[in-house]
Amino acid sequence: MSFQQFFLRLAIFLAIGLVLGILINEVSFSFMKSEAGRAAQRIELVIPAGTAAKIARGEAEEAIPLNMVFVNGDILVVKNEDTETHTLGPLLIPAGTSASLNLDQTENLALSCSFQPGQYIGLDVREAVTLDTRLLGIFLSGVPLGILFMLYSFIIWPIKNKPQVE
Repeated sequence: MSFQQFFLRLAIFLAIGLVLGILINEVSFSFMKSEAGRAAQRIELVIPAGTAAKIARGEAEEAIPLNMVFVNGDILVVKNEDTETHTLGPLLIPAGTSASLNLDQTENLALSCSFQPGQYIGLDVREAVTLDTRLLGIFLSGVPLGILFMLYSFIIWPIKNKPQVE
């Protein structure tokens, strides 16, 4: 086997591995796109008027989700349109005002809050999926896959040495 044959086979199977890496990673990314595939932004959570009365009756406010997903760098702004003061973790939000919470660390938070019947809200802060992250995923899956395909190709299609002519 010559080095030229070896490197040709390596190049072909690395290309196949990278193409498969692109397909696998981009399909995975499309499932995460709505949650982590965006840039950090300012997100407003509005506590509607009458929320305190609903909570006192044991009812949930439909406009406020029980769990929320964010990316690093998001700023959660809680706007209180109710007549009562509400809390969200460390935030105290008097009636008619707003308060903000910087979400700059990847973590899963369970914060106490006064505008949910269970008195808690879940905040899931994730690492944003950037182009660099996607390219790294393609490289880290495509290159080993291509090398494995190349190694298996030597078993399935061995390269035969040409007989020496004397």
